[in-house]
Amino acid sequence: MKNAELMKTKGPVLLVVNHPDSFLDAVIIGALYPRNINYLARGDVFRNPVFGFLLRQLNMLPVFRQREGKEHLHLNSTTFRQAVECLRNDGIVLIFIEGICLNTHELQPFKKGASRILESAHAEGIFPIVQIAGIGYSSFTAFGKGIHLAFKNMPWPAPIVEAADRVKFNAAVFEKMERLIEVPKHVGFPHGLLYYFALPLYIPVRAFAAAKTKDSVFYDSVLFALLLFTFPVYVALVVTIVLKVKLILG
Repeated sequence: MKNAELMKTKGPVLLVVNHPDSFLDAVIIGALYPRNINYLARGDVFRNPVFGFLLRQLNMLPVFRQREGKEHLHLNSTTFRQAVECLRNDGIVLIFIEGICLNTHELQPFKKGASRILESAHAEGIFPIVQIAGIGYSSFTAFGKGIHLAFKNMPWPAPIVEAADRVKFNAAVFEKMERLIEVPKHVGFPHGLLYYFALPLYIPVRAFAAAKTKDSVFYDSVLFALLLFTFPVYVALVVTIVLKVKLILG
């Protein structure tokens, strides 16, 4: 990790991040960041009432893209107001500025969401620190991957009031974010006792995740979530079996 001390930045922070590996990007940053984060997430996953409720409990706010239907775009104004309110209260708002995930470290053209939030904040006299994060993975599919995360603060005191200001902002972020992204060496998983203990669970879960996420960018995230929730159950089951066998054998 590079410039980890910047995660202790106080006051309002607009955290702008690249988006190479779906939901795993948010999980990693959220797990490492010492402050609570409010995330902007793709709006279509909020359409399910149950998922929408759960995501909001995790401080996630929906952002709708044109591809998800023009009729939903007006809802973004509510999300941007909530984001500004968070910044007003010295909170952190995270946005994946590319607005798309393609399993690549090559930056995609930036969307307007980050600059729109900043513009709304500036209009109300709120000038948050713009914190840029670049995240890189040694692989998007292999287990035991290396991860590199780097931060840079970019104060932006000039008010954003028109389209030219938004273009200038995106260009400045793009230039700095591109320098932060590094693809680390692959770590791998050591073939020790834990490896062989987990293998009977990992193989079928990996196959299930691959089948369910075929031709999509969600494999890594789904695999992580499945292992997170099934591994404790697997450990409990193995321990129970061992204890029963030990009891039978006396």
